[in-house]
Amino acid sequence: MTDLMNRPSNSDESSRIGDYYSRYNETPPPPPPPYVPPTPSSSGGNRWPRRIAGGAAVLALVAGAGTAGGVVAERYLADHDSTTATSATTASSTTTVTESADLAAVVKKVQPSIVTVMVDGARESSLGSGVVISSDGLILTNNHVISSDGTVSVRLSNGTTVPATVVATDTTHDLALVQAAGLTGLTPVTFGTDDSVAVGDTVLAFGAPLGLENTVTSGIVSATDRSINTGSEQLTGLLQTDAAINEGNSGGALVDLSGHVIGINVAIATASDTDTGSIGVGFAIPADTVTSVIKQLQSQTS
Repeated sequence: MTDLMNRPSNSDESSRIGDYYSRYNETPPPPPPPYVPPTPSSSGGNRWPRRIAGGAAVLALVAGAGTAGGVVAERYLADHDSTTATSATTASSTTTVTESADLAAVVKKVQPSIVTVMVDGARESSLGSGVVISSDGLILTNNHVISSDGTVSVRLSNGTTVPATVVATDTTHDLALVQAAGLTGLTPVTFGTDDSVAVGDTVLAFGAPLGLENTVTSGIVSATDRSINTGSEQLTGLLQTDAAINEGNSGGALVDLSGHVIGINVAIATASDTDTGSIGVGFAIPADTVTSVIKQLQSQTS
């Protein structure tokens, strides 16, 4: 079709603009500076730093997952500042929340079982998350959350803070048990199983990202069976999620819509060495691994 719209040439347009400013005794604004493409960083390549929430800063490579050039892993300190035991159970006869249900019901069920784990040292402090696995205050968290020297304490979801001690650790799987003192009547989490997890499932991540306690984020399971080499341990079979996970989420729960813990948050990938926030690539230790390690650690302390 013939274009019947008359368009002024560039010279005509420039002339009219000049006439306007001459008529009103105004000076035309200077032209915009020419576009200069950004210079690639000296680090180059598709190198993504991965950060583990809570723990001392360590660089390592993330193995596999098909990422070109690998992924740079960085473990960091989350929020770094210079009775009768009722064991956690696996999923059984628990009311299931459907996809269309209000997520607030899941949050209300799980939130009381999520704690903040703090380590206060002479020179620095660290903060991570944990989950209640017994009614008398046995807490599961990541080993890197409590690996620095200092006094350990646990803050419950209601704000109560109590002293705690580290009772057992597993550096291979980056998990640890912490006993909070003087507590009774807590609600342990319920663990799911690996065979109940599918890519695309809606999940919620609980914890204290950036020290913001009682925080919940949502997303999906975006991949399974990821492997990460942190330099000090090789973590395998991890769940990947796009639920926002940040510093302070380590040791917190990744939960399905039935309120079952399907993973323990352990790491995130970030876009550069300076950008430390979530880009929607987070990792969690799967439930079957977690429950197996809990049994081993409890047998060591009995």
